[in-house]
Amino acid sequence: MKPTDEQTGRLLPYIIEATGLKQFQVEQTVALLQEGATVPFIARYRKEQTGELDEVQIRTVEEQFTYFCELEERRTTVLKSIEEQGRLTDELRLRIEATRQKTELEDLYLPYKPKRRTKATIARERGLEPLADIMAAQELTSGTAEAAALPFIDPDKGVSDAASALEGGGHILAERLADNADARAMVRRLTKEHGVLVSRVAADHKGQVSKFEMYYDYQEPLKAVPSHRMLAMRRGEKEELLYLAIAAPVDQILAGLKSRLIQGASIFAPLLERVAEDAYKRLIAPSIEVELRLESKERADEAAILVFARNLRELLLAPPVGGKRVLGIDPGFRTGSKLAAVDETGRFLEHVTIYPHIGEGRVPQARQDLLRMVENHAVEMVAVGNGTAGREMEIFVKETLAKAGRQLPVVSISEAGASIYSASDMAREEFPELDLTVRGAISIARRLQDPLGELVKVDPKSIGVGQYQHDVNQTLLKRSLDGVVESCVNYVGVDLNTASWALLAYVSGVGPALARAITRYRDENGSFASRKGLLKVPRFGAKAFEQAAGFLRIRDGKNPLDNSAVHPERYKLVETMAADLGASLAGLVADAELVERIDLKRYVTGDVGLPTLGDIIAELKKPGRDPRSQFQTAAFRDDIREISDLHVDMILQGVVTNVTAFGAFVDIGVHQDGLVHISHLANRYVKDPNDAVKAGQVVKVKVLSADPQRKRISLSIKEAGV
Repeated sequence: MKPTDEQTGRLLPYIIEATGLKQFQVEQTVALLQEGATVPFIARYRKEQTGELDEVQIRTVEEQFTYFCELEERRTTVLKSIEEQGRLTDELRLRIEATRQKTELEDLYLPYKPKRRTKATIARERGLEPLADIMAAQELTSGTAEAAALPFIDPDKGVSDAASALEGGGHILAERLADNADARAMVRRLTKEHGVLVSRVAADHKGQVSKFEMYYDYQEPLKAVPSHRMLAMRRGEKEELLYLAIAAPVDQILAGLKSRLIQGASIFAPLLERVAEDAYKRLIAPSIEVELRLESKERADEAAILVFARNLRELLLAPPVGGKRVLGIDPGFRTGSKLAAVDETGRFLEHVTIYPHIGEGRVPQARQDLLRMVENHAVEMVAVGNGTAGREMEIFVKETLAKAGRQLPVVSISEAGASIYSASDMAREEFPELDLTVRGAISIARRLQDPLGELVKVDPKSIGVGQYQHDVNQTLLKRSLDGVVESCVNYVGVDLNTASWALLAYVSGVGPALARAITRYRDENGSFASRKGLLKVPRFGAKAFEQAAGFLRIRDGKNPLDNSAVHPERYKLVETMAADLGASLAGLVADAELVERIDLKRYVTGDVGLPTLGDIIAELKKPGRDPRSQFQTAAFRDDIREISDLHVDMILQGVVTNVTAFGAFVDIGVHQDGLVHISHLANRYVKDPNDAVKAGQVVKVKVLSADPQRKRISLSIKEAGV
């Protein structure tokens, strides 16, 4: 639902309160988003309008705006439903209109929500609602409850005696109490604050060894369970090894419910106590437990997805080798290893399959084919996939090159998601005539040249960015990871004349359809000479140009600014700066001394402030600069190939593959990542592992323990003497 201006105006104060941002920041950001501006565009080119909000803050505004729009839509539906029933009072309307929480809104709607047939429904059908009203009024202080129920006995309706009449009246009161928004809020609050998550081993798995053993008899305050433990226990429950439940503070809850229901001494007091207990145990407790378990899961999902997003960002922004000729190798044993050579731009040149690991008789031919590929294509680096036979192939390549007197860097490359890409429609479209394993070798080579350019072709979930990624909310995960890819692509910038459509699709304002249109136009008409040439692409209009142009680069184009992050809307401003300095535009760009002479205050206007001018100056000093750091790689020891080769106190180099809430996983070249617990990340207290290490970082580690049977490796960075 796209909200009206009136609805948007009503929602803005909610967003301001939720985010803690200034009114103008929220108003301007929401207005830009509604106009179709992307988050990267707003963050980069509309700093003055938003008060220099960064991407995280802008996405938070976007998420809150979406939440409150959904709340507003649901509120409208709820009000309409209750009004159609003729039960909407002024007081109820005010409470519904005032709520800012979806949970509270559903609590308020619960008494009016169409229900399936319940015990209370049956009691009403039997004419027992008047008795329930008498019981609720609690005005009778003499006599007995049974005597008060006698007028409601009707065997024809299934009410055979006073006891069944009172039972039916109790069912009606129990449902009323269970439907009471304030009562539910009280139970929810107490359970959330004082509840304990209990995990027990499933009856038929007692005594069995599993990775969930630590949760066979485990409990922890619900509000304190960290994300990774919650997801681990839920996976254990899904695999039917664990039984989970929330132990609520029952006595405290029942006391609260009874005090709400019982108003003094009456003949119904003992019965009402049982009604309160029934309402809680039969109606409220099960639904609140489901709700809180779901809420805890959502909270765990959010924390885990944040970790996944950080890891993905580090992997995507891994330093590129750049324009070097690379030999990519997809290693294998029985089926052989696929070698594929690519040139400086990633263009496929040739492939061959070698079999160095299935008998000495195939080794000479394998060495010959490897060296021929290196010689014929002037290979400058070798990229070896780190999957099956990866370490063996890495050692084979190094030995072969050394014997031939060749000194080439041999780099281990993560294969995560490579097989997914190789079998994808995109890979078939790129290389229809090649086997999928050859496509994998090409992808491995390109990952070394430009990790970002190649990894965008793979579903972010398949890159391997954290534990339990298949257990979290997949919609939220996709939205978050897609946002990370979009952010990284636009942060680095994209070469308009060499980028694949998959990479172009993540550029601000482009998307898959326009990306394909761009590459088709490029294929038919040749390279773009300027950014303005984009406007000749079918369906590429002014709005798309505004959003995309600043993030696209043209090397050696007519206008030097086309190879920078300066937006075309500011070209005239830069030309004025050059003229004021008595220089040409080409003379100004990349002349740091000349750029330093620009007096920024002279160029401040109503729509251009110092933040934008500062960005322009930075670009003029180093146009086309890649913001990613310099390439480096870990040197795995040739004699360490399996977990069994490890021994305590070894010092090794490795690469951080994933950062979690409890530590980091490091690849040390033995086909199984080792864990560096948070307590071993640094010689200081580390609250957040992301403050100590990043995915893709080369680190030195010390082996604390290695268990080949359980495939567990414990490592330490702080004890490695770094």
